[in-house]
Amino acid sequence: MSNVQSVDPEMFELIGMEARRQSRVLRLIASENYASAAVMEASGSCLNNKYSEGYPNARYYQGQKVIDRIENLARERAKAFFGAEHANVQCYSGSPANMAIYLAALGPKGRSMGMDLAAGGHLTHGAKVSFSGKFYDVRQYGLHPETHRIDLDQVRDLAREHRPGLIFAGCSAYPRVVDWAAFAEIAKEVGAILAADIAHISALCGTGLHPAPFPHADFVSTTTHKILRGPRGGMVLCKKEYAKKLDSAVFPGLQGGPHNNTTAAIAVALKEAAQPEFRQYCRQVVDNAKALAEAMMEQGFELVTGGTDNHLILVDCTSKGLSGKELAVAMDRAGLICNYNKIPNDPRSANDPSGIRMGTPALTSRGMKETEMQAVARLIQRVARHPHDEDKLNTIRNEAEELCRSFPVPGLTI
Repeated sequence: MSNVQSVDPEMFELIGMEARRQSRVLRLIASENYASAAVMEASGSCLNNKYSEGYPNARYYQGQKVIDRIENLARERAKAFFGAEHANVQCYSGSPANMAIYLAALGPKGRSMGMDLAAGGHLTHGAKVSFSGKFYDVRQYGLHPETHRIDLDQVRDLAREHRPGLIFAGCSAYPRVVDWAAFAEIAKEVGAILAADIAHISALCGTGLHPAPFPHADFVSTTTHKILRGPRGGMVLCKKEYAKKLDSAVFPGLQGGPHNNTTAAIAVALKEAAQPEFRQYCRQVVDNAKALAEAMMEQGFELVTGGTDNHLILVDCTSKGLSGKELAVAMDRAGLICNYNKIPNDPRSANDPSGIRMGTPALTSRGMKETEMQAVARLIQRVARHPHDEDKLNTIRNEAEELCRSFPVPGLTI
C-alpha cells in the first residue's frame, strides 16, 4: 500500500493496525471471514472508477461493454452456485437486499411475517427499529419454549390468522437447519410469497451442506461476505416470474449505480466457491463448529439447542455467573473476538444480554481444525474464570497470538 502510505500516512498506519489485529487475534464473529487476495484485488481495482446505472444492455451511461460482461458473469455464476433462475448482484449489502424483496413482493406497504430478532432473526425480518417494522405490518414468530427450535406450529397458526403477503424464513443467530420445505407449505396454504434469508449460511446451501432454499423459496437473499468469503455486498435470487419486479425494486427503486468493483469481486468469490476445495472448506467450517460446541460444553458452558448444525453456536453465559457482554468484553481483551447476543427467553436487554455468539468461518480460513477448536474453548474457559484479571487476560492474549502465528491469515501480507 505504498500509495496510501505516501498520500495519507495516518490512514496507512490505521489500516496497518487493523491488518495486524486481524492477524493476531482469534476471530470468532460468525459473520466475519477473510476474503482471498484475488477478491480484494478485484475490490480495489479500476472498476471503482466506472458508473453504470441500469442493467447489462440497458444502461444510462455509455462505455459499458466490459462492465456488462462482468455483471453477466457474476449473475451466471450466482445462478449456477445457488440453483436460481434469476440473480441480481447489484445490492449494496444484505439489508438493502431484503428491502428489495419487500418492495418487489409487497410494494411500499403490506403485511409480512418474520423471525423475531430476540429468537435469532434479523433486524430486517420485522424488528420495530428497522424499516421492515416501521413500514410494514409485521407478525413475528419465535422458537419452541423447550427445544429452542423454530416453532413451525406457531408459524402456521400466525400465517393462518393474519394471512401475510410475504413470509421471511432464515436467521442470523440460529444454530440449526431451517426447513425451507415446511415454510413453503405454510406460505402456499395462505397464498404468501416466501423469502429465504441465507446470509449466514449461503455457502453451506450452495455446497449442499445445508438444504437449498430453491425450489421452495420465491426469493433468496444473501450477503456476499461472511462464509462465502467475498466482498462486502449483497444479492437477491428469485424465480424467473419475479425477475422484473426484483430488478425494478433494486434499480431504480432503492439505489442508483452498482459498485462495479464489488460486482467483480463477487464473481471472483463465486468462481472460488465453485471449486471442490471450497466445499471441503465449508465441511471443515461445520466440523469445527461442532467440535467447538462439544469443547465448550465440556468446559461447562451451556449452549442454546445443545449444539449446532451449521457454522455458529450460541452460548448461555449465566452458568458462569457472567453476562454475555461481560464475557465478550473480557474475551476481546484476551484476543478472542466474538459478539454478545440475546438468547431465547433472555431476561436481559440487548445491550447487556445473557449470551455470546461465535462462529468458525474465519478460523477455518486460517487452516485451523478440531484440535485448535478444543484449544480455543480452553482459552475461553480461562477468560470466564478471570474476566477482570488483566494479568491473566494478557497471558491468554499472548497464547492466542502464538496460536495465530501457526496459521497465517489468507489474503493479507503483514
